[in-house]
This record gives sequence, C-alpha cells and structure tokens, in this order.
Amino acid sequence: MRQQELSATLKAYPVWDAVTRWFHWINVLCVLGLLAVGVVILNASTLGVSGDGKLALKTVHVWIGYVFAVNLLWRIVWGFIGNRYARWSAALPAGRGYGRDLVAYLRGVKAGEPPAYRGHNPLGRIMVGALLLLLVNQCVTGLVLAGTDLYFPPFGYWFLDWVGVAGATAEQLAGLKPAQTELLNAEAYAAMRDFRKPFIQLHELGFYALLFAIPLHIAGVVVTELRERNGLVSAMFSGDKVFTGEPRD
Repeated sequence: MRQQELSATLKAYPVWDAVTRWFHWINVLCVLGLLAVGVVILNASTLGVSGDGKLALKTVHVWIGYVFAVNLLWRIVWGFIGNRYARWSAALPAGRGYGRDLVAYLRGVKAGEPPAYRGHNPLGRIMVGALLLLLVNQCVTGLVLAGTDLYFPPFGYWFLDWVGVAGATAEQLAGLKPAQTELLNAEAYAAMRDFRKPFIQLHELGFYALLFAIPLHIAGVVVTELRERNGLVSAMFSGDKVFTGEPRD
C-alpha cells in the first residue's frame, strides 16, 4: 500500500533532450576508447609494441579523436541552442544566484534533504565545468599533436609546410610518414618538435586528470542517485527524471 501511495505521488519531468543524451553516450565510448589506446601508446616500449604498431595505434587514437572532437563541438554549440537544461547557463557553475543556490544545496545535503533539481544541481555543475575544460583541453591538444606527429588534419598541412624543405611539392610532403625526414628542413623540424612539447605535457596532464575526474563523476552520480532517488541514471536513457515534489528549477 505504501509503495502504491509513493508511486502515485511521483511525477515524471522531461529533462535531457535526445541530442544531449546521444552526446553523453558517444562521449563515454570515445573517451573510454581514447584512454585505452592512450594507455597502450604510453606503455608501448614496455609492452614490446613495434614502431609500425605504435604508428597504427596513434592512427586509431586520432580517428577516435575525430569522432570525439566533432561530438564535443556539437555539444558546445547545443549548449547555446538546446533546451533549457542543456544550455550552459543551466549546466556550468556560474550565473546570477549560483553562489546562493550552491550554499542552499550544501546545507540541504548536510541536513539530509537536498533541494531537488531537474537539471544539474549546483554541485554537479562544478563537475560539468571541470569535465568540459578537460575535454576541450584533450580535444585541442590532441588535434595539434595529430598534426605535428602524423601530419593529420586540421593542422597537419600547416606543419608540413613549416618543416618541408624548399622546393618540396605538396604531393611529396603529403606522402611523408612520421619517421621520414629526407624532405624535411632539420632546423624547422627541430623548432616544430619544440613547439609541440607543451601540447604533449598538457595532453598527458589532461589524461591523468581524466583518470581522476571520471571515477569521481561516477561516484557523485551513484551517491546522488541513491540519496535522492529521482532517476538520475535512467534519465540519461529516457530523458525524464521523477520527483515526489516540485523541483527547484
């Protein structure tokens, strides 16, 4: 009887639109793939991966990265034109009244009665902001490294033009593999390799930061789901959350 009464008081609210849900799961698959291949690349010597094998792994890493980058770019755009809860004004830790809402939410958590939110709660918005920064960092630095290491788009042509010897045609340079240096200007090539060093460092730092942030994000979702029981996990499949009262937002 108690269960029937509780079910009768629950009300479903649409929250996450289809674009947001598709982005989330495509992003999950891409990040997992990139992390897995990245771990192998970082430990290629220990694992006994050959030079050609490492080149193949980097190529796979870049192609997954392209899907990741396009998906992320579309989500950034959608943050300005999507529904109310997909917009950055509702997802990032900023805006009028955010500080007040965060304090109220933390007080509610401490009291065991956190305010209900259809979209991201104030604490979750901090995680969204952190993850977005890390993902953008990986996207930008990854595209630069793809251009300097494999001469892949969108920056590869520019880097080849930088390091190619005088008189080398675009067709000749386009066929170069990373290990080939006969058509490269040694001084320009060295300068390019110096240019890429901070991007490598940022990419690797972002990699390790994601290894920390992703489990933290999952833990936060699980704890919130168990504490608030509003369908936080299922909403990323169905688009709907359920509440017994009126959500704050």
